[in-house]
Amino acid sequence: MNGVAQQLVYNRDLKTASNLLKACTHPLRIQMLSFIDKNKSINVNSIFQALKLEQSVASQHLKILRDANLVLTTREGKFIFYSLNYKLLEQIADTTQKYFSLD
Repeated sequence: MNGVAQQLVYNRDLKTASNLLKACTHPLRIQMLSFIDKNKSINVNSIFQALKLEQSVASQHLKILRDANLVLTTREGKFIFYSLNYKLLEQIADTTQKYFSLD
């Protein structure tokens, strides 16, 4: 891949990472991501109760995290369990690391 093509791919990756960072930089969503990480897999009831949120507020923020693919969901009966998408979070960290380590 030539230099121009590499830069275009890099810029696309950086823009994707930027959009994902916007989804996860809200203070409440940071709390939610941390709580999910600590518990590995957790349902929405546990999230809103532990963080002392209204269910609708928790659901709205979880939707943003789901839409950004920052959290994964699994259904067990009537419950939806949330876990972190560690692969995507690692890609975001790698891309931003590359950006900030440029000469």
